[in-house]
Amino acid sequence: MSKWTTDDIPDLAGRRVIVTGANSGLGLRTSLELARHRATVVLACRSAERGARALATVRAAVPDADVVLGSLDLADLASVRAFAESHPEPLDVLVNNAGVMALPRRTTADGFEAQFGTNHLGHFALTGLLLPALLQRPGARVVTVTSMMHWLGSADFASFDDEHGYHKWPAYCRSKLANLVFAKELDRRAPFVSVASHPGYASTNLQQAAPRMTGHRTRAALFGLLNTVVGQSDAAGAWPSLYAATAPGVAGGQCYGPRGPGQSRGAPRRVPTLPRAADPELGRRLWELSEERTGVSYDAPPTYS
Repeated sequence: MSKWTTDDIPDLAGRRVIVTGANSGLGLRTSLELARHRATVVLACRSAERGARALATVRAAVPDADVVLGSLDLADLASVRAFAESHPEPLDVLVNNAGVMALPRRTTADGFEAQFGTNHLGHFALTGLLLPALLQRPGARVVTVTSMMHWLGSADFASFDDEHGYHKWPAYCRSKLANLVFAKELDRRAPFVSVASHPGYASTNLQQAAPRMTGHRTRAALFGLLNTVVGQSDAAGAWPSLYAATAPGVAGGQCYGPRGPGQSRGAPRRVPTLPRAADPELGRRLWELSEERTGVSYDAPPTYS
């Protein structure tokens, strides 16, 4: 695994993959490599304009790519349901990649705190609604992207919507811990492989989005400089997700990240995570809360005509 590169991705002809947040950064790089290795790829994007640019980018790099654009806003459960209903075909891999980071206090269309609602609840609902498609493919996988910041996350998930105690970075860390706990709990419950991945410190537009949103141009510029000096490329940051999605022998319930110092950069490997994230009781509580908030039950997956 120490010498793994994207050249080691096997031929994916005949395999269908959905990547959320595929319009830029890690999602675009993940989609591009999957398409390059002949997978059928659905770019699940919130913005039609940015999604169209991503689609053009993939087709320019891989002229014979089997790639389509799908409309998905993880901050709106109606959009999540509509996307799942419009993509009922058998599904080999779902990459739960999209995310927001360190936003000022915002709420989703359904009234959830935006980071927890987008990063976790949206993906929980999407995965459950795509369950019929995943169950049609032997060997299906779900890859959920977490972060090194999960180590700092509070496991008090039920307090995610406490608007009076909101702090943007703790809220982000909690949502990324939820991603990891969800990946592990899904692996305990599902008849397919569920794993987590994280990109280390990858240079993407994620770090600068919140400062730009709030008009902090200097802070956005500082993040841009930090990305240049410290971060690895978004292409390298996508390696753990690509490994988790495609490599033979990937172990369910595990997390894959960079092998370098502090899991910040380098080739992918299985990495240690916060021990509490593997607690089945914590997984059960998060699962029940997520079903209650989203209205999506994995025990009674939807069927589409």
